[in-house]
Amino acid sequence: MTFCKFSLADSQVLAPPNFSKMDETSFIEHTDIEFYSSIADVLDFWDNFVPEDKLFLRSAYLQALEIAPPQGMQSCYVSFSVEGQTIGIAAFQIQHYRGDEPFNDEKLAESANFFQKISVSSQKFITKKIQLNVLVCGSLLLTGEHGFYFHPKINPQITTQLLHKGIEKAAEELEKQDIQISLFMLKDFFEPTQKKISASLVEQKFYEFQAQPTMVLDIPQTWKSFDDYLAAMSSKYRVRARRAFKKGKDIVRKELNLNEIEENKQQIFGSYQNVAAKAVFNTFTFTPDYFTELKRQLGDKFKLIACYIGDKFVGFYTTIQNGHELDAHFLGLDYTVNRDSQLYLNMLYDMVRIGIDLGVHQITFSRTALEIKSSIGAVPHDLYLYTRHRSFISNRLVKYFIEYMVPEEEWTPRSPFKE
Repeated sequence: MTFCKFSLADSQVLAPPNFSKMDETSFIEHTDIEFYSSIADVLDFWDNFVPEDKLFLRSAYLQALEIAPPQGMQSCYVSFSVEGQTIGIAAFQIQHYRGDEPFNDEKLAESANFFQKISVSSQKFITKKIQLNVLVCGSLLLTGEHGFYFHPKINPQITTQLLHKGIEKAAEELEKQDIQISLFMLKDFFEPTQKKISASLVEQKFYEFQAQPTMVLDIPQTWKSFDDYLAAMSSKYRVRARRAFKKGKDIVRKELNLNEIEENKQQIFGSYQNVAAKAVFNTFTFTPDYFTELKRQLGDKFKLIACYIGDKFVGFYTTIQNGHELDAHFLGLDYTVNRDSQLYLNMLYDMVRIGIDLGVHQITFSRTALEIKSSIGAVPHDLYLYTRHRSFISNRLVKYFIEYMVPEEEWTPRSPFKE
């Protein structure tokens, strides 16, 4: 097996002359793995190694999460090096999980579906005794491959073996801080990556599963303006879009700067909570400072657009530019005006407009509201996750627990574009 192949064109992470002469076992044995509790501890090398188009693995974004993390979440990191040269990094989130916490009792009580009430109530009853710390390689706040980065010439099988050692290293170091890790999770891998790493992770007793797909809108290079996007639609969906614009004609958008986000953070947070309260199942809760820190750390790459009708604040949406991709991040809205103004649908169209204006290649709309996102042109992309309990006996039950707990959403895919 060829574990890696380097050339002089491979940026600054060049291999010593004898690098490629090591066999796979020797390579892994010669890899040094270091643990860090803060991104501040790795600034001397981290951003020099991680490409600029991997924003969610660079220090600015990671520092924003450290300063204003969701409730109960903290971060840590590991680096991988051979003979003093960095060959990989991984970012982790530690999330304390109590089995009944993610369930929204108020939303469950409002459910009109008797069988859904029974199902979710039973899930909560069964899991309410469970308390554990989960070590996540990836981001609970995002969808996509944002957990680690290795030199691209390193064989994927080597990557997964080193990553597994890195996870174990992080768990051991956290135990010294009295943080007992029970469960490992790696998220979210698209199919091309999944095919490369799946066998190795399964061999290491990780359980592979899928949650909801992420919704992605590809932006053809021929779309130079929002009008080009509308022109690509069938007449039915173009009429639907113009109807939404007409209903939302009184919506005034304003991009907020850092000071304005800070001044309005409680109002913004309250609007976000309106959306979060609609979900039966939530895995984390933001704090009011989250969006302020994103703006402080990411600058122009992060946009928060506030929406008003008259003098009334009715919602906001956020985007993060990550190289040639745009992440349609979190939003909030006033549901009392949503129907009449088509506020949420207008927000989705706004984000498409922003993406086209920025010249990105795709927009990621994440896992929620799948049907309405498909109606603006986003299509589902399957994502694969891997988890393993540190107890051999408990790990045998993880498969059944995940199958029982992972929420499903029934929806009908739409396609707004001409055939």
